Amino acid sequence: MSETFTFSVPCLFGLEGLVGDELRRLSLDKVRVENGRVLFDGGADALAAANLRMRMGERVLLRLASFPARSFEELFQGVKALPLEDYLPKDAKFPVKGHSLNSQLHSVPDCQAIIKKAAVERLGKHYGLNWLPETGALYQLQFSIMKDVCELYLDTSGAGLHKRGYRAVGNDAPLRETLAAAMVTLARYRGRDFFWDPFCGSGTIVIEAALTALNRAPGLNRSFSAQNWGFVPAAAWEQARQAAQDAEFRGEYHILGSDNDPESLNIAISNAKKVGVGKLIRFEEADATKRDLPAASGVIVCNPPYGERMMEQRSAQRLYQALGKHLRYADGWQKYIISSEPEFEHYFGARADKKRKLYNGMIQCNLFQYTGKELKGKK
Repeated sequence: MSETFTFSVPCLFGLEGLVGDELRRLSLDKVRVENGRVLFDGGADALAAANLRMRMGERVLLRLASFPARSFEELFQGVKALPLEDYLPKDAKFPVKGHSLNSQLHSVPDCQAIIKKAAVERLGKHYGLNWLPETGALYQLQFSIMKDVCELYLDTSGAGLHKRGYRAVGNDAPLRETLAAAMVTLARYRGRDFFWDPFCGSGTIVIEAALTALNRAPGLNRSFSAQNWGFVPAAAWEQARQAAQDAEFRGEYHILGSDNDPESLNIAISNAKKVGVGKLIRFEEADATKRDLPAASGVIVCNPPYGERMMEQRSAQRLYQALGKHLRYADGWQKYIISSEPEFEHYFGARADKKRKLYNGMIQCNLFQYTGKELKGKK
């Protein structure tokens, strides 16, 4: 795979700039930030590095083509004209999925059927087959039709990159790993400060903090679809894994995850062990609104229960009030708290120094950022 491709990395809304920054830190070429995605160029080495080492992107899509698709015939001919046989072997399994926005072709099932038919016709003719077995490796075709332009991709990742492999079981309302990693990044945590999540649940935030402190590639414990593709050399994956391991840090870290639910804590302990950071994180059962601060200074990053999911809204508001009172004089602590409550600052008792709009799944939230000053100026 010596050819240079364009890759697209879809991401949660609000994280585009962060994903662009991490791709630039990986020295990938021509990184371009757009709404909901980040593009970059490269070959097999870039494909492997992005999959293994990205913390905040959702997947890596290899772009096959971009062409006008104002009619089903135009869509069919556009796909049929592509040299799909350069990528897909005769036994390839190639399901089709995608979306269409602001386009004449608005029926996604019809678009899927047309793209599948065109791909079958192209591959069948090339391999001399009337019927394609689809018994081999997965080559997921993904399309995006936007303003009558179709972009066709191969999904190199398989399962979304937020699936690190450590969280087989979660508690009620888990936070997506990519969003947790973004919160750790926005808190500028690099392993030097005391890190505390007082609502740790199944441990996602503290685990992502430990992976960040170690500079450990989040994809080391999982596999990717493109590892089974004939045109992507195995050496690219081996080299990327070795480079990721060589870039890891070693050090003493102070990371605490606490929660008042013992069942969630047991899940968190299991998850941390699974990913290999169990010895770096201390877990304990504690009430976030009563536990003494574990150090004179540090970083709090947390996802307290939202009214929409685990508690009634009023109960959540009372929790925010109690938490704000408890942390009012935590002068040495920076606080990064995500919440969907629009009046969070009112209940917490202080205006945030900064707010950033983020999405936890489909729930619009804000990351309320307090830089460690005494909580004054009640709203």
